[in-house]
Amino acid sequence: MRITRNIKMADVIHIDHWLLTVLNRFDISLGFGEKKVDEVCEIHGVDVDFFLEIANAYHDEHYFPRTHLQTYPVQMLVSYLKSTHEDYLTQIIPQIEEKISALISFYSNEGKNMSILQKFFLEYKKELSIHIQREEDRVFPYVLEIGKAHEALQLPQALYEQINRYSIHDYFKEHDDVEEKLYDLKNILLKYLPQGRISLLQQELINALFGLEKDLNNHSRIEDKVLVNKVAIMERELLTLYQSKL
Repeated sequence: MRITRNIKMADVIHIDHWLLTVLNRFDISLGFGEKKVDEVCEIHGVDVDFFLEIANAYHDEHYFPRTHLQTYPVQMLVSYLKSTHEDYLTQIIPQIEEKISALISFYSNEGKNMSILQKFFLEYKKELSIHIQREEDRVFPYVLEIGKAHEALQLPQALYEQINRYSIHDYFKEHDDVEEKLYDLKNILLKYLPQGRISLLQQELINALFGLEKDLNNHSRIEDKVLVNKVAIMERELLTLYQSKL
């Protein structure tokens, strides 16, 4: 089912409760009453069309409006992607860590397997943090600089040299695969936890990991198929503009 501007926002969550994370990233709080999507977005100062594209892309893996998303300013795309980073580091990962700590405490007599689980998770957490920090410190500032230059139709010499030295495709060639590492972490839980009735804590942890995996996949699609392509087009147009002024 496609999410539209005329659906009640409360019904959107009934359709797909995973979209609560998307609402959080747009700073949309609960308590919608009977308000529709467009009304809630207007109250919170959110571009309703951008919200709908993101929400539908997260809701339906077969729906991905790459061309439509590329029409939005890079500042809007980066702002959303940075919100997902904050969500991972301050909400989702700490919650998963709490569940893993509780699980390790519960199965304290299963030393070896629990040690492997803890070690692998800490390594994954560190790699994800490094991945995010690299994007925040290097990739996003470059993207915003390109966006600013493209909007002004002016390419400073320093940025011209940077594009030739290290373009957006170069940045993302180094893009490490945190989704694959998360798959390995899930496998440890599925294959090597002590046998017996599956506890509520195990279910919550596995659901949380599957939810994070789904979210990371959507996050990567926006980066790889929308942001990179949009910035690459702007780079080419800026270089053409630069050459025309020589």
